[in-house]
Amino acid sequence: MTHLWVRAEQRPNERRVGLTPEGARDLINAGLRVTVEESPSRAIGIEGYRKAGCEIAAEASWPEAPEKAIIFGLKELPEDGTPLPHRHIMFGHAYKGQHSGRALLDRFKAGGGTLYDLEYLVDDSGRRVAAFGYWAGYAGAAVSALAYAAQARGEICPEVTGWADKSALLEEVGAALAKAEEPPRALVIGALGRVGSGAADLLEALEIGVTRWDMTETAQGGPFPEILDHGIFINAIFARPGTPVFVGPKEAAQDRALRVIGDVACDPDSDYNPVPLYSEATSWAKPVVRVAEAPSLDIMAIDNLPSLLPRESSEDYAAQLLPVLRELRALDAGVWARAEATFRDHV
Repeated sequence: MTHLWVRAEQRPNERRVGLTPEGARDLINAGLRVTVEESPSRAIGIEGYRKAGCEIAAEASWPEAPEKAIIFGLKELPEDGTPLPHRHIMFGHAYKGQHSGRALLDRFKAGGGTLYDLEYLVDDSGRRVAAFGYWAGYAGAAVSALAYAAQARGEICPEVTGWADKSALLEEVGAALAKAEEPPRALVIGALGRVGSGAADLLEALEIGVTRWDMTETAQGGPFPEILDHGIFINAIFARPGTPVFVGPKEAAQDRALRVIGDVACDPDSDYNPVPLYSEATSWAKPVVRVAEAPSLDIMAIDNLPSLLPRESSEDYAAQLLPVLRELRALDAGVWARAEATFRDHV
């Protein structure tokens, strides 16, 4: 019997989960065995899983799980260097030259385990079968709006701690913006994608005027003076060869209406970063980094944005992923076989 073991997330501020109680019940009815670890921070309580028929295990007990169990989490494992003998489903961040990724692959090699990287679960056409992108854009635009409101008060964006749901988010951000003398206009690049759609939806819900750009508007390769005419710019384009610079040091030094860049794509280590004004991600404790003065320019570049709305993002992602989890009994075919082949190529 295929055994799926849902581990507790151990990264700070990570409350998401990739399987809901309803999804767990579905898998159990389909003949899978499901174990869920207890967690003090998970946005969805353990009792729902218990009632769904899951076995309940202690937090962080997955290293002692049965050898054939498939360990399922979202974010990274503790970096303790121990060999990894199990099969793991997670975001490994291991295939793009990251130093921590190489160490993770070495642990799998030492233990004989396998990584099924969630970023590389793709269909026949190469499209990802599940993604958190919409909620990354939604939350990232919200924090960017808070940063704009803070500037209007002569301050810098304070710590963010997440929201119970999007209604609470809209209430808080809307109240902050209401105190600004002049509402911003916003420009979203990548507006046709999941990330950009989420950002634009949030901004429009706050009654902020949104200019939506995508590949057509950026095909000429820049410069893009229109960006500087907006108070908020949201970058939802992931860095890759050929990506133009949207706002660089030259643009930051100009007279501009632009006050906040929400770099939702958040790839400061990339040679192709279209916002080459900062060197590392920001955090919940310090959501923005100020990169220019007179006038101020702040960059928001939090790298776990969907966690700010853990319940909505978990439910949405889990619904996308559930049909693929049903196929775990056939790991040698389809999505899972492609993910394993990618792992073998890199390990």
